[in-house]
Amino acid sequence: MASTPRVNSAASAVTEYSEGSIRVLKGLEPVKQRPGMYTRTDNPLHVIQEVLDNSADEALAGHGKKIKVTLHTDGSVSIDDDGRGIPFGMHPEEKAPVIELVFTRLHAGGKFDKGKGGAYSFSGGLHGVGVSVTNALAKRLEATSYREGSVARLVFSGGDVIEPLVIRPNNGSGEGDRKTGTSVRVWPDAKYFEASALPMAELTHLLRSKAVLMPGVSVTLTIEKTKDVQTWLYKGGLRDYLMQTLHGEPVIPLFEGEGFADNAHESFAEGEGASWCVAFTEDGQPVRESYVNLIPTSAGGTHESGLRDGVFNAVKSFIELHSLLPKGVKLLPEDVFARASYVLSAKVLDPQFQGQIKERLNSRDAVRLVSSFVRPTLELWLNQHVEYGRKLAELAIKAAQTRQKAGQKVEKRKGSGVAVLPGKLTDCESRDLAHNEVFLVEGDSAGGSAKMGRDKESQAILPLRGKVLNTWEVERDRLFANTEIHDISVAIGVDPHGPNDTPDMSGLRYGKVCILSDADVDGSHIQVLLLTLFFRHFPKLIETGHVYVARPPLFRVDAPARGKKPASKAYALDEGELTAILDKLRKEGVRENAWSISRFKGLGEMNAEQLWDTTLNPDTRRLLPVQLGNINFAATENLITKLMGKGEAASRRELMELHGDAVEIDI
Repeated sequence: MASTPRVNSAASAVTEYSEGSIRVLKGLEPVKQRPGMYTRTDNPLHVIQEVLDNSADEALAGHGKKIKVTLHTDGSVSIDDDGRGIPFGMHPEEKAPVIELVFTRLHAGGKFDKGKGGAYSFSGGLHGVGVSVTNALAKRLEATSYREGSVARLVFSGGDVIEPLVIRPNNGSGEGDRKTGTSVRVWPDAKYFEASALPMAELTHLLRSKAVLMPGVSVTLTIEKTKDVQTWLYKGGLRDYLMQTLHGEPVIPLFEGEGFADNAHESFAEGEGASWCVAFTEDGQPVRESYVNLIPTSAGGTHESGLRDGVFNAVKSFIELHSLLPKGVKLLPEDVFARASYVLSAKVLDPQFQGQIKERLNSRDAVRLVSSFVRPTLELWLNQHVEYGRKLAELAIKAAQTRQKAGQKVEKRKGSGVAVLPGKLTDCESRDLAHNEVFLVEGDSAGGSAKMGRDKESQAILPLRGKVLNTWEVERDRLFANTEIHDISVAIGVDPHGPNDTPDMSGLRYGKVCILSDADVDGSHIQVLLLTLFFRHFPKLIETGHVYVARPPLFRVDAPARGKKPASKAYALDEGELTAILDKLRKEGVRENAWSISRFKGLGEMNAEQLWDTTLNPDTRRLLPVQLGNINFAATENLITKLMGKGEAASRRELMELHGDAVEIDI
């Protein structure tokens, strides 16, 4: 009898990829599957902040004077306000109570329609995502709304309704009843967070800052376990707050002010603007806090750039007017700002944040918005108080001289054995590593625009001709046979090395090495070739955070004048941003197709001014740092081998079959 051959079931099992393989996440499932996309997962503070921000938005809109936060002994947190209360009637289209939609649907909210006619003119809420994320990641959430003489209450668990909506008359007899307002009590689900305890220092700082930014609104924190009660109520706003938090004595009195656009403003919507308070000290750690529509922007953003720009230009103008700058000293923004502490609160109608947790403001217009109010106010103030102006000028000039001396010391240490710099390198004037940057630019024509549009003080340009050599399998001693790679190494000032070497980094000439290529497929290929070069032969540059990728836009949108707003232009990195810009224009009442869209075929098509605005200007550009992130060195090396290795056709094919559907074809 013939024996039946044994089949290796593991080897023969073929993973099927068909229509049924595609899974559509519904409702709040995406949040539970990938909580890190929607909130901070180190602790539950951010999901609590989402509820708090809603209460703050009510107060910002002028509908509330009290916010109360209670930390209960059972681990839950409740937030109460005396705002308008979340509506609980049936939604006309969705046929469900509005309060239920707010807590259970992503992208359901009252803050999409900005400006006149909308429920909120200015708000931190943008996407209608916030409290639905809080609800999804909570074991239990109780929501109560007081409005129109009634009290509505419903309860959720894991984002699902477990006690349906009950509405009763508000006769003031129930515990905690009030005329209007919202009360939300949350039990965060510990399985989604690394630690279940709230960081108390961060929480109290957050609550205090809300009170500071809304003078006249009281914010109370009650801790049931210890019976501690703290209330913050500020009449003097930013000035009081900054004086309490400063670490050194101010050199001159605090500079405070505010500016908001009126309905006749040419460029900005009515109410957009900022209030600020700035202090200059000679010692102590500077205190720097910024907010947009009351949301703390811990990573800064374009509104901070506007404050820096306004202060720098006002101080520079004062120094020039009074001829105070010594010969040979060049003043830079960081010289003026090095000893500055500030609190900045900006109001932006339609803010664009980086990521869902809104740590950084990306709206390009915010630079001009804040700067246009800060600069004239400070110029006037300095010229009215000349003695203070001179003290501030002295502080800035001293910082500039210290910086320049430090730069000269580094130059002397290099000795005389420096290789001759490449002829096509257009170098910058400064020798300050913290400030210098070199752009490796694709093509000579783009290099020409970059040379004309750059900041000559701190930005160097090295044009690259054609595609750079694929260096993944090139021996280190053969690298310099390629002219482009020789020029890159000499310009940067660091020799090629391996991951376990300790190269001499003292010759490094630039703090930032920026890859600047077209926003198309060819540009992406050049990016990959250069990243391969740095990862394989200059890994310490990546490890120490010196390598960046510049992101030039793919589209430009020219919009016509609308009402009192003049004609404007906006840039988009990709199709997604283009759609967002067009949606914004439609909201502003611009007729369909009244705009014109240009697609940049390459950097060479941009003139110097456009390249500066979109890609070179530190305040408005997008610059991505190159980091290894969570992937270890070996895993990255393995992946690049598959992509760039000569004998890896089979692996590449496998990768393409696996991820081919994710590729967008650029024809």
